Amino acid sequence: MLRKIYIPILFLAGLLFSCNDGFEELNTDPNRPKEITPGVMLGQLQYKIINSTVNASRNFTHELMQVDAPRTSAGGGGLHRYLVNPGTGVWTNFYTYLNDIQDIYVIADKLNENNYKAISLIYKSWSYSILTDLYGDVPYSQATKALEGNFQPTFDKQKDIYIQILKDLQTANSLLDDTKALTYAGDMLYNSNALSGGKNPGIAKWKKFCNSLRLRLLLRISKREGEINVREQITAILADPVSNPVFTTNSDEAIFRYPGTFPFFNPFYNARQVDWRDGTYFTKFFIDKMNQVNDPRRAVWSTQVKSGTENVYQGIESGYPTTLEYAVGSNSSYADGLKTLPQLGVMMTLAEVEFIKAELAIKGYNTGALPQQHYESGIGASMTQWGASMPAGFTKQPGILYDATATAEKQLEQVMLQKYYAYFFVDYQSWFEKRRTGYPVLPRGSGIPAENVFPSRVPYPTYLQSLNPEALKSAVAAMGGDNSNIKVWWEK
Repeated sequence: MLRKIYIPILFLAGLLFSCNDGFEELNTDPNRPKEITPGVMLGQLQYKIINSTVNASRNFTHELMQVDAPRTSAGGGGLHRYLVNPGTGVWTNFYTYLNDIQDIYVIADKLNENNYKAISLIYKSWSYSILTDLYGDVPYSQATKALEGNFQPTFDKQKDIYIQILKDLQTANSLLDDTKALTYAGDMLYNSNALSGGKNPGIAKWKKFCNSLRLRLLLRISKREGEINVREQITAILADPVSNPVFTTNSDEAIFRYPGTFPFFNPFYNARQVDWRDGTYFTKFFIDKMNQVNDPRRAVWSTQVKSGTENVYQGIESGYPTTLEYAVGSNSSYADGLKTLPQLGVMMTLAEVEFIKAELAIKGYNTGALPQQHYESGIGASMTQWGASMPAGFTKQPGILYDATATAEKQLEQVMLQKYYAYFFVDYQSWFEKRRTGYPVLPRGSGIPAENVFPSRVPYPTYLQSLNPEALKSAVAAMGGDNSNIKVWWEK
């Protein structure tokens, strides 16, 4: 009896062994990477992080900066009435992405991959510049250290953050090597995954983005000259375009071009009409100025509506009284073509660099051209970026023609208005620049309560009161409060 039991058990054991033989190999996904590399992480990061800023521009900046306004807002609030609620979305998203950025750097450092290290530093600098310009003082030096047990990081001063950001960008500029391909690929922004004729054109573009971003941020803190050597750093960039190249053509631009294949779709790809344009219209401020000069970008950005027998571009008031409600379909809104437009993932453009140089030239910097030349180049670059054909003589007509005889302040105002249009769908930049310069001058809607002032920051997320109370308390005390009226360091 014992022998009869023993034989089946042996047979079963053999069966189990033979069934398991090769099991691991058969159940290994050949398309799944066996180890985490910088390339595995980079493309996903690029897609996710640009989606956050594209959504922020559409849902926050455009309303606050009178690009658009809701069709109705009877509740009395709204960004167009200067009511800014504590910001959670970009805070949560960006600090999540910054963990990935830090991981890319650490892994790349172990693998001695300097190009990946440089790219991670550029993303880190770009991300933190947005965070600190939104909130002011934010966790920086102790952030992304949860694995080390630090779940309650202190908040760094904005000045200190800017100093380190600028240093990191200089480091990235020196690390980038256009004689090497990205060993593990993964770059969806510039496709710097392979060499062409012994050179890496994608890495050359990363270098231009790095230095263009430096110019943006140095200009942003120009009021703080003396605390930081802003003029010296700007002059050094302009004086050596070989070592410190910036954007010079539209092909250089930092634009994540959505491939339109799963899963990398434009974030508005499946947006319903009711969400995309029926509830929001462009404002009179935004559309009327374009109408005055027949700006060809209207056809790319906006729908038309019937006015009598004509199809027209037409906007609404911003900051209107709560009793007012606009009818569905009665005014211009976002063109459906934008929902599938590949080049909607804008980080930084040639147009912005040209407008930066126009302002610097007005202020006496040697940019290699006159302010008017940079101004006109900026307008042209924006047209090309959006696939619009600029009509002959466009920059010579009233409303566009550059007035080189005007005061420096009036010239700056003219530059900033066109920079405002060039910032369409560029995260929060038009708001940051409005805070820095005061331009463009936006009309104040009659429905904005007298006590509401144009905001200077976003209040900290309320959940920090329970997650990181002591650090938050110290930051609020240092900032002088936690409301939208508090000015950040560079704006004071």
